[in-house]
Amino acid sequence: MRLRFANSVCGILALAALLTAQPAPIRGQNPDNMMPEERTAKGKEVLNQLITALGGPTYLDIRESNCEGRLAQFGHGGELAGYTNFKVYWRYPDKNRTDFSKKGVIVNVYNGDRGWTLDRGGVSELSNAAVADFQEQAKRDINNLLRLRLKEPGMTIRFGGTDVVDLRTVDWVEITDTEQRDFRLAVDRSSHFLVRSVVTLTDDTSPDRSVETHIYTNYQLMDGVWTPLQITLDRNGRRVNQVFFQSCKYNPGFAEDFFTKAALDKRSSEVGVKKSKAEKKKEKEAEKDN
Repeated sequence: MRLRFANSVCGILALAALLTAQPAPIRGQNPDNMMPEERTAKGKEVLNQLITALGGPTYLDIRESNCEGRLAQFGHGGELAGYTNFKVYWRYPDKNRTDFSKKGVIVNVYNGDRGWTLDRGGVSELSNAAVADFQEQAKRDINNLLRLRLKEPGMTIRFGGTDVVDLRTVDWVEITDTEQRDFRLAVDRSSHFLVRSVVTLTDDTSPDRSVETHIYTNYQLMDGVWTPLQITLDRNGRRVNQVFFQSCKYNPGFAEDFFTKAALDKRSSEVGVKKSKAEKKKEKEAEKDN
């Protein structure tokens, strides 16, 4: 009995010695112990690794994209409100068209500081508030940030340390633009893919800060670019929506008028949408003038 006990103790001690002999986990650099220029250099290094992993020059050369999929929306209580089919088209940095439903009867188009919408009532101009919201979203868009905005004067880039996010070891990069938007990007230390992007916004009318988090998963290679096919949006800790892309094409070559009201008028006639009263009135007034 004593021999068995002694053997058990020896086994436990041997296991303990083996465990304590294992090398300590590798820890990333502590940004608090780095000089400002070192933090900047390290931050730029991680960003370069991210862009290279996504496709390098192929990723940077993208000026247009055409993606389609399904959008899951969530209510204030976190409940699933339903799915919507959509196609989203970009000509970066500030031209966007989104066709909702498979038939494309509801379409929103933004072109810089202008915007229009097509619905069952016809084509109408979007409000100034809707256009301003789109312009803000375009400035926060991760592709605009990585491809174009990093070159803007006044951009501050810093290494933010190493962490574990969604069971992955990541390097954080902190970016602040001249309008005091704070971006934090979590980049996987192994794949160098983007795991999360967090944007913190200040509101001049309120002391509260709004935090918007995008979570990127299911990367697939499309047209030479690694593309996250699932993107989840949380705002202030609440799930807002999830995008499930089925496919993406890059630099397809859109027609020059694709992001214009004329394109929506054409689409309206194709789907048989009746003209709005305002449009009918304008046409009658034009006929009278002629």
